[in-house]
Amino acid sequence: MPTTFNHSQLAILPQPKSIHAGEGSFTLTRETVIRADQQTRAIGLLLAESLAPALGFTLEILTGTSTNQSEIVLGLSSDAAHVGSEGYTLSSSPEQIKILASTSAGVFYGTQTLRQLLPGEIFSRTPVTRTWEVQAVTIEDSPRFAWRGLMLDSARHFIPKAEVLKMIDLLALHKMNVLHMHLTDDQGWRIEIKKYPKLTEIGSRRAETVVGHAWHPEGYDGTPHAGFYSQDELREIVAYAAARFITVIPEIDMPGHAQAAIAAYPELGVTGEQVAVATTWGIHPYLYSPTEATLSVLRDILTEVLDIFPSPYIHLGGDEAIKNQWEESSEVQARIKELGLQDEHELQSWFLTQMGKFLTQQGRLVIGWDEILEGGLPEGAAVMSWRGVGGGITAAQAHHDVVMAPTTHVYFDYYQTNDPAETLAIGGYTPLDKTYSFDPIPEELTAEQARYVKGTEGTLWSEYIPTTDRLEYMAFPRVIALSEVAWSTPEQRDFASFRQRLAHHEARLTHLNVSFRPVATWEQEQSFGERPSHYR
Repeated sequence: MPTTFNHSQLAILPQPKSIHAGEGSFTLTRETVIRADQQTRAIGLLLAESLAPALGFTLEILTGTSTNQSEIVLGLSSDAAHVGSEGYTLSSSPEQIKILASTSAGVFYGTQTLRQLLPGEIFSRTPVTRTWEVQAVTIEDSPRFAWRGLMLDSARHFIPKAEVLKMIDLLALHKMNVLHMHLTDDQGWRIEIKKYPKLTEIGSRRAETVVGHAWHPEGYDGTPHAGFYSQDELREIVAYAAARFITVIPEIDMPGHAQAAIAAYPELGVTGEQVAVATTWGIHPYLYSPTEATLSVLRDILTEVLDIFPSPYIHLGGDEAIKNQWEESSEVQARIKELGLQDEHELQSWFLTQMGKFLTQQGRLVIGWDEILEGGLPEGAAVMSWRGVGGGITAAQAHHDVVMAPTTHVYFDYYQTNDPAETLAIGGYTPLDKTYSFDPIPEELTAEQARYVKGTEGTLWSEYIPTTDRLEYMAFPRVIALSEVAWSTPEQRDFASFRQRLAHHEARLTHLNVSFRPVATWEQEQSFGERPSHYR
């Protein structure tokens, strides 16, 4: 008779909804096959590919009726409908492993659990000689939230395509399903737009970068920083992610964070004056001009963006738009009066509404940072709540979809330690336990309003993240904590259990050549005191 299993004994992250132990174990050998159907064959190929380096051989993929041979069965079945559209069931016995789901996504998530049921050396990139056993278990699993995301900021420090693909694999392993790519900002334009080549010829390159913290600069490094993704590279990223059931959402920031674009095409700005791509961090005053000519250019840009990214949502930013230039421009003030608007906040709402209408006509949806609430929320827009959860509460109460991404818990550019030897970060303090404690559903929402909270997303703003090693170190293990927040129910979560599982999981990350902060260091936090206040 199966019994409830101690989840900590099987270091599965994020934690499955239920695990029951069986008798014995399944042994994976050269004779083992993966049996798939037409809908799950591609998933089987990915599974075989992920296991092959450590095994030293590639499992064969077969279709058709199961036999008595050692096999891993991947299938779609109405019997798994009770676990939902992304859920799965996994059963392992000495004879067979079977993963069933009602959708291909569920089958894929089941294979990620299977990888974690195998010995940790299965993540090695070179062959390992050992017995490959899987504990006999029965698992039923499904996610709490539909949106389980991470934002990468390539605008401040360019993130090479290879690192983006590696991050996609790591997100998939932890059952995350959204990659949000922040592609444009004051310090760099990172997406090729064929109709406007100067956006990358000029906008993707800044002359140098501030040294030290922007609040206390120590000069500039004198080294140009450049990089952008071609449209073909972005299509490759999108396809790679889609095969792993991850949606890539692009962010083209407007009306603010536009200095790099205005450096390339000064006529897009309010003053028309030539400016340089920004070389320091912080909020800059350059906004797009609210003219029809500028809106036409932005529609052209979005047309090319839509051709690359099939995501239902397009992120338009909308954050930190200082209105000084709009306030001081007689042309903009005349535009406000012409449109019958009250002020610059309503002008921003009007601006984003125009772009939102364009996207709606193309069958897409707008999402923006919570500043898009100011001046009136564009019809049908979703809100990404970053200044705490207040904006998300307001949006959900108004029946707009919400993704919770508050600085308080999921800003991974913030320090994760008070160790005085820690490399410079933007400030803030988001230790592992704080991320793990986050509940994306605020108590202020009724059950009906809570339905509009689609999930949560961590952010990796890259001002102080100049290398891929640093990017991974700031992400892990906090992204893993967030994956459990997004996947598991509050009743399932237990930080002590999480730390035990994470300690085992670190060997997998090491095999995958991931830079991370060891969980053991979390226990040292109490002895460090506080960082200098000007960095917090």
